[in-house]
Amino acid sequence: MQKLFFDGSCALCRREINWLGPKLKPHLELVDISKDGFTGFAGVSKTAMMQQIHLWQDDHFLIGIDATLHYWQLAGHNWLVRLLRLAPCYWLAKKAYAYWATKRSNCSNNDCAI
Repeated sequence: MQKLFFDGSCALCRREINWLGPKLKPHLELVDISKDGFTGFAGVSKTAMMQQIHLWQDDHFLIGIDATLHYWQLAGHNWLVRLLRLAPCYWLAKKAYAYWATKRSNCSNNDCAI
């Protein structure tokens, strides 16, 4: 089974997973990496996984925007995924995700100073 590794201590991450969770659970195991005892998976440390979202698929990881697009598609957001996979949109989405991933630690509860 595919596994989605997300940071449950991140308010925005948690909010998205709570919103999409019911649609994702038939396809993915949701793993909150912020919980005590989680140290990593398949040779990737918790520290590395806390930098960007990771999705385990078969025998490899999708990371960052690629993981996000995959689970959005599983949740039924096909039109958005198709749009964001177009070359100029994908480039922008990848840059935006990378920026957000480095700034998300500025978020607390439902307030985000990105």
